Formats: sequence, structure tokens, C-alpha cells
Amino acid sequence: VNLKETNILGIKAYKSVLDIPEHEIDLAILAIPARFCANAVRECGKRGTKFAVVISAGFAEAGNLALEEELVTIAGKYGMRIVGPNVVGILSNPSKCNASFAPCLPYPGKVALISQSGAMIVAIDAKSWVESIGISYLVSIGNMADVQIDEMIDYLNTDPDVDTISIYIEGLKDGRAFVKAAERCTKPIIVLKAGISTSGAAAAASHTGSLAGSNEMFDAAMKQCGVVKARSLSSLFSRSKALAVQPPLRGDNVVVITNGGGAGVLTADASELEGIPLNEATVTLQQDMKEYMPPFGSSKNPIDLTGMATASVYHDAMKTALLHDWVGGVIVLYSITATTDPMAMAEAIVSGIKDSEVTGKPVVAGFLGGAECRKAVTSLIENGVPAYD
Repeated sequence: VNLKETNILGIKAYKSVLDIPEHEIDLAILAIPARFCANAVRECGKRGTKFAVVISAGFAEAGNLALEEELVTIAGKYGMRIVGPNVVGILSNPSKCNASFAPCLPYPGKVALISQSGAMIVAIDAKSWVESIGISYLVSIGNMADVQIDEMIDYLNTDPDVDTISIYIEGLKDGRAFVKAAERCTKPIIVLKAGISTSGAAAAASHTGSLAGSNEMFDAAMKQCGVVKARSLSSLFSRSKALAVQPPLRGDNVVVITNGGGAGVLTADASELEGIPLNEATVTLQQDMKEYMPPFGSSKNPIDLTGMATASVYHDAMKTALLHDWVGGVIVLYSITATTDPMAMAEAIVSGIKDSEVTGKPVVAGFLGGAECRKAVTSLIENGVPAYD
């Protein structure tokens, strides 16, 4: 629909939605100046359109709250729901729909990502291909004049194409509704909250018209409803990648398997900072692990196989760890050496998991090295093991 053109990129254009032949309109995408949006929504409503994504900016975030409220009032009159305004659009891998400014659909998978920032959507879309983060939906929600994040959570919780829900939030209009939706949700939810500093909160207000609120209260609420908190964009990526293909941790016992002591120590620190301190391995597990290491190795946890560990040793250590009931999940680390091949190590880890025939225990991998490790990391991801380098 365009007031001036009759043909756009070879497709017939109409001056008004009302001029379109009698076909059902599922979705309207509004990319016109804000002052024309109210009339466009009215015309869509008259045609029975049930959903509109308003890409246009210049509403509450620019001080024009009345204009934004008018959109919602008109839409409500016709039973229409609005996503936005002030968004970059939506992307759906299941329906192969890219109604956004993003150049392509994201890397396919089962993470649904909701974001108040449109730029984040476009960046994540591109990043998904670099990091092999499988995404089903990208939804730019903007000012949230009508459709709220809690409604999106409820919808995505019933969608078979979604295993994990990731959210970038600047502010919530109804915190209680969000908490209740998160508590109802049976799928992992990961949240990156922006606007936690004074300057960040001010930026959020001018970006999407959001009131950021108390960071301490937000953290407490997220903990209450079991939401996983991300502290940065890279953290959101990492958590999304892991939960998209692996189950949550079973119990409290994580085992770290490594061929480098330093990597194990750093992982122990990071694990404790995330609220999962490493417990000492059981006597039985330690005895079993000693078969795969020289006398100067450590079987306590982290389990240090030492730099002498071969691919065969990694295979056996992985299989053994997963078969122990005490173990709830495994973090497997590999530091490159002159005598080992990263790809062989990746294959050994995957085969060790498969040969254990154990399911329901998460495994994540970290490969430390240069370009040689990149191919191995990609192979692990392709085989369902979240891996990082």
C-alpha cells in the first residue's frame, strides 16, 4: 500500500488498504510517518486485519504519548492487536517470514528472542549465523503500546518451535504480569536487563519510553520466578546457545573435565560466581577417573586429566562421568597442545556422550586455542553440544 506508487519491485501497489481485493489480511506492517499510522490502523481494522506491526517511530519515545494511545484505542475498537510502535519488525523461521529491516532470517533453531531494541534484533540475526545460535523467532517489541512481553511469553510457551525464550528488556509496564507469566512458563527464560545505571535508565526512557525501575528489585523478582539473568549481550548469546540444545542442570553437581589446570581453576571461579560451586567428586568417581590420568593429575573436581590426555582418554572420561548418578552435568575443557588435534578431541567428546547413552544431563564445552579450535567448536555445536572458544 503506497499513496504515490502503483508498482513497487514488480508488485502491484494500492493507495489504501480498503482498495485491496477481498482477501483476508493476516498481518499489516506499518512503515509510514507516525502521523499517518492512526488512519492506517483504522483502515486495517475495517478490513478485518487482526495484527499490525508498527515499525514507525515518533510516538511515546519522542514525547507523543497521545498519538500512541490513539493507535491502541482504534485497534481495540476492531479487535486488532499491535506490536510496537518503534520496532524493526518480526522474523519467523517456521513460516519463513522476514517482515523486518534484517537482511535475512536467522540461523534456524528453537530459541525465541524478544527485544525492546530493534538494533539488537538485527545484530542478533547476523550473529546467529556466526555463533550457530539456532533461532525460531525474532520479535522487536519496541514501545509495547499494546502487546506486552508477558503475553509473548504465554504464547511462546505453547509453541512447539520454541524450546528457550530470550528477552532484552529496558523496562516493564506491568512487572507483576511478567513475573506471573515467567512462573507459568515451562521453558527456560533468559533475560538481559538494560538501563541498570542512571545514565542507562535515562537512555532507555528516550529510546523506548521505558521506566527502567530498581535493578535490585528486578533481580529479586527474576530470582523468584526462576529466570536466568544475563549480564551482557555475549552472556545472553552464550546462555541461549546452551539452553537451546541442552536440558537445565540436574541437581547441584557439575563436574569439570580439563587437560589444563588453569582453565579448570578459572571455570571453578566462574561457576561459583554463577551460584553453582563445584563440589568435590565422590570417592567412587575419583577412583574411576584416576584410570585416565598420570599420578600427578587431579581427580577431585575439576578433574585434571593433564596435558597428556589423548582423544581416547577424553572419550572414556566423558562416558564415565555421565554414567555416575552423582553427576548432574559436565563442563569439558580442552586447551590445545602440540600433540593433540582439536577436531579429534571434539569427536571423542561427542562419541563419549553417545556411548554413555545417558540423556537429561547437560554438557557444555570450552576449547582454548587459536583458529585450529574454531572448526572443532563448530563440529560440537552441530552435534548438539554448546561449545565456546
